[in-house]
Amino acid sequence: MRLEGKNVVVVGVGSGLGPATVYFLLREGANVMMVSRTRDRLEELKRQFSKYGKVDYTVGDPSTAKGAEAAMKAVAKKVKGIDGLALLAGTYVDTPLPQMKESDLDLMINSNIRAPLNALKAALPNMSKQSSVVMVASVLGLYGAAAGTVAYSATKAAVAKSTEVLAAELVGKGIRVNAVAPKSMNHDFEPERDWKKMRKLGDQACPPEDVARVVTWLITDESEWVDGVVIPVHGGARK
Repeated sequence: MRLEGKNVVVVGVGSGLGPATVYFLLREGANVMMVSRTRDRLEELKRQFSKYGKVDYTVGDPSTAKGAEAAMKAVAKKVKGIDGLALLAGTYVDTPLPQMKESDLDLMINSNIRAPLNALKAALPNMSKQSSVVMVASVLGLYGAAAGTVAYSATKAAVAKSTEVLAAELVGKGIRVNAVAPKSMNHDFEPERDWKKMRKLGDQACPPEDVARVVTWLITDESEWVDGVVIPVHGGARK
C-alpha cells in the first residue's frame, strides 16, 4: 500500500470526488481525516468507510479564515503531522453575465478559491516535510470557453495559477502543490463498483473514481518529482 501510515486530510466530501478520494486513500493504507460542513454526512461516510481503514472527521467551513483556522486546529488535535492535503471543496452555478447575481459570484469565489487557500494556510503549521497538497481546477480554467460559466471558469483559472505560485512558495519547505483539472464528473459514488464499465475515452463526463485516482497518486511518493503542475483529467473530451 502506497500510503501506509500516512496522515491525509480531505477537505470537502459532499458527494462524488470527495468520497471517492477518501475510499482510494484508505485502500492505499492512509489514515484519513475528513473536513466538511455537515456532521450528518461526515458520520455517514465514517460508518461507510471504516471497514477500509482508519477514518475520522471534524466539522468545519474553510470558506472563511476563522472557519479554516478552527477546523485545522481541531484536525491538529487528532492528527500529528499532515502528509497529504486534498482540497476538494468547490461548487458550480450557471452565470451568464446578464443574469449573474452578486451572490452567485460570491459563492464561487468563496467555495472555489477562498476555501482551499484558507484551508492550506491554516494547515501549514501541522504539515510534514515532503507532504503533498492537491487542489481542484478545471479544464474550463485552462482552455476553451463555455458560455454561461464566467464565474466558475474564472475561479478555476485562479486555482490553476495559485497552484503554480504556491508550489514555488512552499518548495523550500519540502511541500509539493499540484492540481487536477477535470472536465465533467458524475456525482454518484459506490465503493467497489466497476466504474470502468461506466465510461469510455472521449465521454464528456466521467465517474469520480477516474479523478480520485489521480488525486491519490499525487499524494503518494510515486509523484514526488511532480510539483506546481495542473493535470488535465478529461479522458480525451477536450471540447
